[in-house]
Amino acid sequence: MSYQALYRVWRPQVFEDVVGQEHVTKTLQNALLQQKISHAYLFSGPRGTGKTSAAKILAKAVNCENAPVSEPCNECDACKGITNGSIPDVIEIDAASNNGVEEIRDIRDKVKFAPNVVPFKVYIIDEVHMLSIGAFNALLKTLEEPPKHVIFILATTEPHKIPLTIISRCQRFDFKRITAQDITGRMARIASESGIQFEDSALSIIARAAEGGMRDALSLMDQAVSFGQDKVTVEDALTVTGSIAQSYLNKLARAIFEKNISEALHTFEQLLYQGKDATRFVEDLILYFRDMLLYKKAPSLEEAIERVMLDEEFRELSEKITSDQIYEYIEILNKTQQEMKFSNLARIYLEVSLIRLCEVRTTTQTTDNLDIQPLLTQIEKLQKEVKELKVNGVQERPNANQQQVKKASRSVKGFKAQTGRINEILKEATKQDLSLIKSRWGDMLNLLNDRQMRSQSALLNDAEPVAASGNSFVLKFKYEIHCQMAMENQKFLEAITSILLELTGIGYQMVGVPESQWNDIREKFIHNQKDISKDDDETSEDPLISEAQKLFGADLVEIKD
Repeated sequence: MSYQALYRVWRPQVFEDVVGQEHVTKTLQNALLQQKISHAYLFSGPRGTGKTSAAKILAKAVNCENAPVSEPCNECDACKGITNGSIPDVIEIDAASNNGVEEIRDIRDKVKFAPNVVPFKVYIIDEVHMLSIGAFNALLKTLEEPPKHVIFILATTEPHKIPLTIISRCQRFDFKRITAQDITGRMARIASESGIQFEDSALSIIARAAEGGMRDALSLMDQAVSFGQDKVTVEDALTVTGSIAQSYLNKLARAIFEKNISEALHTFEQLLYQGKDATRFVEDLILYFRDMLLYKKAPSLEEAIERVMLDEEFRELSEKITSDQIYEYIEILNKTQQEMKFSNLARIYLEVSLIRLCEVRTTTQTTDNLDIQPLLTQIEKLQKEVKELKVNGVQERPNANQQQVKKASRSVKGFKAQTGRINEILKEATKQDLSLIKSRWGDMLNLLNDRQMRSQSALLNDAEPVAASGNSFVLKFKYEIHCQMAMENQKFLEAITSILLELTGIGYQMVGVPESQWNDIREKFIHNQKDISKDDDETSEDPLISEAQKLFGADLVEIKD
């Protein structure tokens, strides 16, 4: 092949090139210089963090003709042979495909033979956690006491699957996820030396999408270069990684803060039109608010910020949005993310969550900057007046403000359906009216969207007409909050009546009821109707028949029409 992927071309050849793992490379370099090489190593950590590369570099360093050295020279025959794979004494084994007992027994049998070309025979076993239990048992004794000329290097992404008897026989090094700053620096160096033009912001987007893996980052950069024809731009990086541009996130955050529901839903529709994944959208929005919270609480920790770039608009929004609002934003989005995992209606959940985000209360003042001294003075004055009234025998009366507070506290308890009105509709309900409304329900939703009432029509996605009379109908809502929002919007109710008048010729009035309350109301109505019919039957009995039954007994009286 004339072309090789970037991560293959730029695979680290010395410890210095292993990015973000200084705690590992420094220890290995000191061991090499002091000639304190162990017989077995275990390299564990996430994918693409340099485990196999470090193993090959260690194999070159111990066999370098200039040893002892902290870095392989990559000039001698031993280093060159190990790099191109021509020296048979450095053996790389893929445990995923060679995980049986026979393969390990073959290693155990050959390990006793001295190396052919270089001083040490090095076995690099990749994905060692894939070995079977029998294979691990076959490796135990050899791993504990191998010949002096043999070094084992085991690499794995899942160390918890390796038996403790194996781990205890190795020196363990844990490779960590590489920070976005280190990945960006390495990619910038590779791009510069490869003659690739790039935008700094584009590399930052790729680094964040790589999630701590250098190999993933280089693969994404390779893809972005091919997409953008030798230049990596922000737009190319967003397209390749599937990320959402920060301008959209800023726009969405501003719409949420300003409670502009239509703008928030419109921005969301634009992202879906661009092909963005709904799950990725929620994740990016959670990380956006997480970074905003970190920036507000600890602005000096810029390296901890994962998703956003600190542009002017982001800084301005961070000053306006309070921490309490951000806590509630993240909680709502987190619940939405969990609900989306078990549903095929991800879009509906997201639309509802955006509406809920726009309804989060804004706290404009805090107790830190609020001057409470005038309030304390006024409270003290009122307490004195109340005391004087009690002394004079005058009882307290709740004032208008207290009555309003009581009403407000009652209203907070939840939405209560109009039971009396619903019962009136049920008394006159007919199947013909209900079928007529259901048959034109889809057309009504389309007309609502056409009349720029998309945010309101989203409330009806989970709603269903359940009963209808000659001039009214009952609409059952899955969620109580949706029912309350719909019934408190007079303009919305009038629009539904107007549209149904156009479609059916009848101006039906809508009465909403939450699903949790509908079943109780319906059961009570049916029960009451049965009692009424029973009473009617009892009162319609002939008094002569009753008197005859009293005189002769009900068993002897026979009634004939």
